[in-house]
Amino acid sequence: MTGTLDGKVAFITGAARSQGRSHALRLAKEGADIIAIDLCGPVDTIEMYPGATEADLAETVKQVEDLDRRIVATKADVRDSAAVKKAVDDGVAELGRLDIVLGNAGVFDIAPALEITDEAWQTMLDVNLTGVWNTCRAALPHLIAGGRGGSIVLTSSTAGLKGTPNTVHYTATKHGVVGIMRTLANEFGQHSIRVNTVHPTGVDTVMIQNPKTWGLFLPDDPNPSREKAEAIFATTNTLPIPWVEPIDISNAIAFLVSDEARYITGATLPVDAGYTIK
Repeated sequence: MTGTLDGKVAFITGAARSQGRSHALRLAKEGADIIAIDLCGPVDTIEMYPGATEADLAETVKQVEDLDRRIVATKADVRDSAAVKKAVDDGVAELGRLDIVLGNAGVFDIAPALEITDEAWQTMLDVNLTGVWNTCRAALPHLIAGGRGGSIVLTSSTAGLKGTPNTVHYTATKHGVVGIMRTLANEFGQHSIRVNTVHPTGVDTVMIQNPKTWGLFLPDDPNPSREKAEAIFATTNTLPIPWVEPIDISNAIAFLVSDEARYITGATLPVDAGYTIK
């Protein structure tokens, strides 16, 4: 795939680092210009890993521009529908169109079901579910107005396809993302707008590479580490790997948003090394 997205514009949430940055760079390499947003700060109740920073978002901007692509980047919270709409509107005004939407922003936390606080439950829903809806709601009018169709890919999880203990709030939101996807695929198919979800297994980012996640896999170890957890992570997948890389998800998304996938909509695509079949 080379130049498959020439002349197109992609809106990506959570673009400051990890999967979001990887997606931005992958689509930019295919010729797309980018509208990027990120909170660039901590999220209340999420303490197991640090939030992205403004410096992270600036680095994404630099790397996209190094690929000779344009990028409009804004610090914005997906929970704030007005801020998301303004970011999309401003980006389209500057770049001239919108063709692709990646609802990537999300948070993760681990807790036994009966220990999840009201605040932790609400934060998870606000970011992972309402944030995805705010993203779609802000972008869809531009896709319709363009009259060229479009492609939306929402990042769910293997936890959007099967139950995952100690993550009931996260799992509920990722199942909910599938509901958003299926409904929008039906409702906006008449405009040639395709909507799909991707479902990663563990991805090698800060979201899983932290002591709290390692500790879930090593409950009796007072000093869990990446190296110690790697072998146990690998037992959750069918293929003999502990986790996938951000580029693996980006490659799947690059296919889904391209014309090579022009008749794929309403699909749940696992990129999971066989996690969901095990």
